[in-house]
Amino acid sequence: MTTLKQVQHLPITLTQAWEFFATPINLNRITPTDMSFSITSELPDKMYEGLLITYVVRPFLQIPFYWCTEITHLREREFFVDEQRQGPYRFWHHEHHFKETSGGVLMTDLLYYDIGWSFFGWMAGKLWVDAKIRQIFDYRQKVLKEIF
Repeated sequence: MTTLKQVQHLPITLTQAWEFFATPINLNRITPTDMSFSITSELPDKMYEGLLITYVVRPFLQIPFYWCTEITHLREREFFVDEQRQGPYRFWHHEHHFKETSGGVLMTDLLYYDIGWSFFGWMAGKLWVDAKIRQIFDYRQKVLKEIF
């Protein structure tokens, strides 16, 4: 299993941060365009526990990967968790934490994932997947800095 932790300070209120991240359509704004990311399910204005979101993403040679995540835990203005229900990973658990600080909000992403496939999955992770995930999170950090 691989773990990624990313922390970012945003110069906005906790309410502003929550409103942005709890609005599922905003995921489009913070995903790299080269991923050809497309949400295929109907979305509510605000997320809730049990919400299923389906996507198509093309991270490599425009090969489509179909993905379904569920919002499994949510405590308003504190955190939410999305977990893969169907998709390219054997395991995907992504926590989004928000904490009010002086001058803004500290946002912490904790991602735990495993692509499976034993040795071949391990090799794919080392050769490509781990770097691609890091690139996605770096892109998000850059875009969030621009937005806020």
